Amino acid sequence: MDHDLTDENVYDAVRAHQWARMSRRGLLRGSAVLGAGLAAGAAASPARAAGPIAKPLPPEWFVSHGTNAEMRWESVRTRDFLTPAERFFVRNHTATPEIDAAAYRLRVWGSGLRGAPGPGEAVEFGYDDLRSLRAETVTAAIECTGNARSFFTGQQGQTVSGTPWKLGAIGVGRWRGVPLATVLRRAGIAPEAVDVLPSGLDAEYVDKGVAKGRVRRPLPVAKALQDVLLAYELNGRPLPPDHGFPVRVVVPGWAGIASIKWVGDIQVAAEPLFSPWNTEYYRLFGAQYPPEGSEPITRQNVKSAFELGWNAEIRAGRRVELTGRSWSGGGPVRRVEVSVDGGASWRPARLERAHARYAWQRWSHVWESPAKGAHELLARAVDETGARQPETVPHNTFGYLFGAVVRHPVTVV
Repeated sequence: MDHDLTDENVYDAVRAHQWARMSRRGLLRGSAVLGAGLAAGAAASPARAAGPIAKPLPPEWFVSHGTNAEMRWESVRTRDFLTPAERFFVRNHTATPEIDAAAYRLRVWGSGLRGAPGPGEAVEFGYDDLRSLRAETVTAAIECTGNARSFFTGQQGQTVSGTPWKLGAIGVGRWRGVPLATVLRRAGIAPEAVDVLPSGLDAEYVDKGVAKGRVRRPLPVAKALQDVLLAYELNGRPLPPDHGFPVRVVVPGWAGIASIKWVGDIQVAAEPLFSPWNTEYYRLFGAQYPPEGSEPITRQNVKSAFELGWNAEIRAGRRVELTGRSWSGGGPVRRVEVSVDGGASWRPARLERAHARYAWQRWSHVWESPAKGAHELLARAVDETGARQPETVPHNTFGYLFGAVVRHPVTVV
């Protein structure tokens, strides 16, 4: 039976069926080897490692997690809507590379292009080539799929693996670059193309002694042609090294793993593609999911955060203004409620003017005459689709997509 694989819903269903068949045949490892082979086919990277993270990480701005750095919410309380580049969280699989923009080449190849060029005969774009094309700007959040992971353990008593983020693995930026659709059309994308696989130029990722190749994750062509950006600027300046210089992918609304940093290779295929980042990782695994896991994670869920430190001290007074931000990959947040008594009662928060579809919504709430002592603050949001934050979420072993209401401890002194 023929399928219209350019339709994203049909594509997801077909790929889920294909992956289930592969899993039953015991080809989990085979998919990782296939992906590694694709990455190995690309040209040598014009990059060298600069270190796990290149920029300074002052402790008043960040919680350090080795190769990753989490934004402290208390550090943005008086800041603008956009996250300054120097305060933007960092999620690295290996280390931030140093890349020479003059030597940079973006290679586009595969069976989904007219003429089906292979890796050795790719269509190439230099840094200046990309900057010469018509640019677009999008304001959007980039959020790690494991953001809020620590609350699986801290609130639900469940064991998960991965970086123990609280809620600071997110930032909102104004990204400027060339639409991926423009580059794909100039490269000669064919009508039968169904998958686009961007790969990064950072070092190969090794997990428990097994080389997985460079970070890469396929996108359905319907999404790639819709609103994906090849960005070269963040907040009006060239991308910093930690955030993808010279060029990165920005996929609005989707899990951060889709927004590949330091992109140097894009395979365009006439068949669904797989890599470890949509087979072994970034699926939901656990007792409530099939052995092969859920379908690959795409959109982010609804979350809320107070612009307060964890276990913050608040001065007693007649009025305390609480501020925070809520966001969703499904679209704009339409309602936020706040509880200052551990969830016993809820009051609507005051929403500021919305700025962008795939960014956060700022809000505030006045806490009248808080009593001295320990308190738990809660915030919950609803987006335009009706998706809302629940009290708990189902467990998964990697701790992805924790979207339950977070209980934020404070002490009034």
